[in-house]
Amino acid sequence: MNVRVKDAELFYSQRGKGTVCLVLTAIGTKPYERMIPAGLDDFLKLVFVDLRGGGRSSGNPTELTFDVLADDLEAIRSDLGVERVAVLGHSILGVLAIEYSRRCPESVSGVIAVGTPPRGDMTWLAAEAAKFFDRDASDDRKQVLRKNLSALPQGASMGRVVTAQTPLRFFDSRLDATSLFAEADLKPALLGHVMGDWTHGWDVRTDAASTRTPLLLIHGRYDYTVPYTLWRGVAEKLPSATLRIFRRSGHHPFFEEPQAFTAAVTDWIFSYKVGG
Repeated sequence: MNVRVKDAELFYSQRGKGTVCLVLTAIGTKPYERMIPAGLDDFLKLVFVDLRGGGRSSGNPTELTFDVLADDLEAIRSDLGVERVAVLGHSILGVLAIEYSRRCPESVSGVIAVGTPPRGDMTWLAAEAAKFFDRDASDDRKQVLRKNLSALPQGASMGRVVTAQTPLRFFDSRLDATSLFAEADLKPALLGHVMGDWTHGWDVRTDAASTRTPLLLIHGRYDYTVPYTLWRGVAEKLPSATLRIFRRSGHHPFFEEPQAFTAAVTDWIFSYKVGG
């Protein structure tokens, strides 16, 4: 499906039934369509949304601000013909989901942020992640990472680099994640903007009281890109926030522990009457 919004045409795909949940994507919809567990289809109508300038959506990604994003997602919500939606954002896209809920609380019934940092400063995040990996990771995991990185050719693609970083991103440090991202549609302009100036100064603690929409924070115990420890003392200060740690997951709990992920999300939906 395509929705025209000002100077962009936004693409979305959908599956399942129940409460509408927008799943934000910056690498095309296919990887998330593959990794989000099918068990959610009986409870959620999953709507996978390519951000402006990403995947099959057109438009200039550098024009994205939190206000423009809110307008884009409101247009998709209107096209779906529903009054309220839940929103799922993975990694840095959880920041976008939270900000959409802050701007349109009447439209957003709940936010699921998976592997999302409490701050958008990538330099700070990289330093904190490196310290956590150094003190927490096993020697075997560190050895696998060194071997993977040393095997990368000069000028390796972003996809190759991400695959080599498996020990940082997955509970199983030797997982072959190639097929998970086989149809990823990487647009450097969008990724650079999302992880650059747009979110650099973002901090969830700024005006924390405005985050009143039910918020489910899901993190993997073995996520060495966005450590769960960064939320200590932060999640407790956010109204209606629930923090869940998955003990056999890295950065992708929805793929690594699909049944537990489905159970956690559905329990939260019913507890907070998300979509109700």
